[in-house]
Amino acid sequence: MRILVLGHGKTGKLVAQVAAERSHSVHVLDAKENPDAMALTPPFVAGFDVVIDFTAPEAVVQNMRACLATGAKMVVGTTGWYEKLPDMRGLAERKQAGLLYGTNFSIGVQVMLQLATKMGELLKDAGYAFTIDETHHVSKVDSPSGTALTLAQAVKSGGGIGDVPITSHREGDATGTHVLAAKSEADRLVLTHESYSRRGFAEGAVRAAEWLSTRTGCYDFQDVYTKI
Repeated sequence: MRILVLGHGKTGKLVAQVAAERSHSVHVLDAKENPDAMALTPPFVAGFDVVIDFTAPEAVVQNMRACLATGAKMVVGTTGWYEKLPDMRGLAERKQAGLLYGTNFSIGVQVMLQLATKMGELLKDAGYAFTIDETHHVSKVDSPSGTALTLAQAVKSGGGIGDVPITSHREGDATGTHVLAAKSEADRLVLTHESYSRRGFAEGAVRAAEWLSTRTGCYDFQDVYTKI
């Protein structure tokens, strides 16, 4: 499979490495090579089976517009753009393209989201207050993280849970830690996901690209990760 990776940061580099390890042909574009999505011309994009984006919130929407308009298949690991999701979903559907997005491509995080949903359901009438604490590297642009926001939504999805405060930290080269706590007058329940490296994100993104390569439509990784 021919994969185009947009973004040459630490996660983008690892995505390219994992894709090559899985015997895919890989081409990487960094931000300097693709200002305002200018490199993503229809003939260029047509040379790839799937595009994987790990860029930045200010770049990703232009990248999606350029790629999806050609009917391309695109996996988006960049966060901080979800107010544009209805527009991007509509574009993918009109052009019979493929779009798979997610706030976190780690399988462990996806399991954590399911457990958070269950915690919200079981504790909603038991007098518990929920909080989220998240830590990422200093260069991460969006704060709170997309994963933390998704975690809060998971807790509240069962109904009955009010606001879930999120505290964000940006420290050094931290790869990502999310802590969900539920506290009552009697006890405290804590659910933690600590990432040791970015490899889990990269492997999930490449597996998502392999899955999307034969499909069209718009998908949330949270809904399809068990099939990938």
